[in-house]
Amino acid sequence: MLSKDDYWYFSDRALTGMMSIVAGLGDELANERPPLAGANSPFALLTHCLGVIDAWVGGFVSGRPVDRDRDAEFGARGDVSALLSTAADVRERFHHDLLAADPAKPLRAQPPESFEGPDRELDTGAALQHVYEELAQHHGQMEQMRDLLLAVRRGELVVAR
Repeated sequence: MLSKDDYWYFSDRALTGMMSIVAGLGDELANERPPLAGANSPFALLTHCLGVIDAWVGGFVSGRPVDRDRDAEFGARGDVSALLSTAADVRERFHHDLLAADPAKPLRAQPPESFEGPDRELDTGAALQHVYEELAQHHGQMEQMRDLLLAVRRGELVVAR
C-alpha cells in the first residue's frame, strides 16, 4: 500500500510542477490559451486543479463546505503572483488534510451527482487517488501547453488563426 509520504511526494511534484510552469510563463503567457480548439490557459488549468483539491480533499475527505464553480475555473485569468499565493495556501491545507486522512474511511460527504468525477462511490483513499489522477494528467498537459506557447512566442511554430 502506498504510504502518505509517497502519495504526497508524487502529488506535490505534480502540483509544484504546475506552479513552476505558471511562474515561469509570467502573467501574459500564463493567461494565454494555446492555439488549439478548446484549449485552456495554464492559469486556468492551475485554478482548476486548486478547485479539485479544495473540493475533493478539503470538502469530501475533510468535511469542509464545498463552494465551487468548476466552469468558471476554466475561464480564470489574473495575476500570477496572486494565483501562486493561493496555490501555496491550498498546498499547505492539502498536506495537512492528507496527514489527517484515513484512506480506509468513507468520505465525510459524497459528491453531488452533477459533480464531474469518478462514476462510482469512493472512500477516502479512492478520492485521494482521483486527486492525484487530476494533478498528474493536468501537469503533463500543462508541460505541453508551455512548450507550445513558447514555440509560438519564439516563432518556431506558426499557427494559422
